[in-house]
Amino acid sequence: MGQRTPLYDQHLALGAKMVDFGGWDMPLHYGSQVEEHHQVRRDCGVFDVSHMTVVDVSGAQAKVYLQHLLANDVERLQLLGKALYSGMLNEQGGVIDDLIVYLAADGYRVVVNASTRDKDIAWMEKQTAGFDVVLNERADLAMLAIQGPQARAKTAELVSTARATLIHGLKPFQGLPDGEWFIARTGYTGEDGLEIMLPAAEAPAFLAELVGAGIAPIGLGARDTLRLEAGMNLYGQDMNEDISPLAANMAWTIAWEPASRDFVGRAALQAQQDAGVADKLVGLVLEERGVLRAHQVVRVEGAGEGEITSGSFSPTLGKSIALARVPAATGERAEVEIRGKWYPVRVVQANFVRHGKALI
Repeated sequence: MGQRTPLYDQHLALGAKMVDFGGWDMPLHYGSQVEEHHQVRRDCGVFDVSHMTVVDVSGAQAKVYLQHLLANDVERLQLLGKALYSGMLNEQGGVIDDLIVYLAADGYRVVVNASTRDKDIAWMEKQTAGFDVVLNERADLAMLAIQGPQARAKTAELVSTARATLIHGLKPFQGLPDGEWFIARTGYTGEDGLEIMLPAAEAPAFLAELVGAGIAPIGLGARDTLRLEAGMNLYGQDMNEDISPLAANMAWTIAWEPASRDFVGRAALQAQQDAGVADKLVGLVLEERGVLRAHQVVRVEGAGEGEITSGSFSPTLGKSIALARVPAATGERAEVEIRGKWYPVRVVQANFVRHGKALI
């Protein structure tokens, strides 16, 4: 038996098929993964993401600590509540985790992945040496993600006037508090939407209200196909401690300037950059019948071989898509081995669907 979120009993009552995810018992789907996927793209749905880890960072040196810890630079956060996506790297330039950090009134709020919680917190604690900083893990909070084109409008109808005003005023990638709630316009689906952190004791009633208003519960299965269509990495599949952000389509998250900011892993990344990065993360599209899956071999004529890191049938596009790490010299065509046969695939940017629209 894994760990359970405060909403476990509700998932069972809603008919969820439960599976282990990073040591947590989580809903895979509530009947039809494909229908749940379409629901988010066309309208909206609600995900329980209470397994995510929230850490508040405060203290006189919170900012310089995070500038040391993260490859992206929190100096970029000038607007209260503004969020930043970053890798947290080891000394070799590998990705310990990817995370979101928000600028708060009294410091910063960091949200890291569930499956990496223990090593993340141990690493963050280790890096506090020499900094006047306090880390506070917020195990008292639950987290719900309401995602889809109607997410903000429908959620705003169910909350207080003050919270509705906050929701309507949020800029993309911004999160602000209201009492003990923290409401952010962020997500992991490629759609507009909200991620709401709230006291665990209040989460069951809020989920019941959302579902009662016709906002469908969505499982991890659809969460995975939605994020894959959006070209968003999944930690442990598309990158890990042995993979550089430069080979994981995360180069845009590295703040090289100012050159004086010596973040963890900088020297290793600089050396990789100077030597030339051997691999890149791309998107693949299979035009024929068949399903692309993680670990299938990708063959690129004249360049060598690579591997699919995430693959699935895309409900929005009606064909199979994947993220794959391939030689840097890869052009527009490649082949994938499926059950002993080679199939041609199109190589595209790792971004297939955004805001309900096909990009390929």
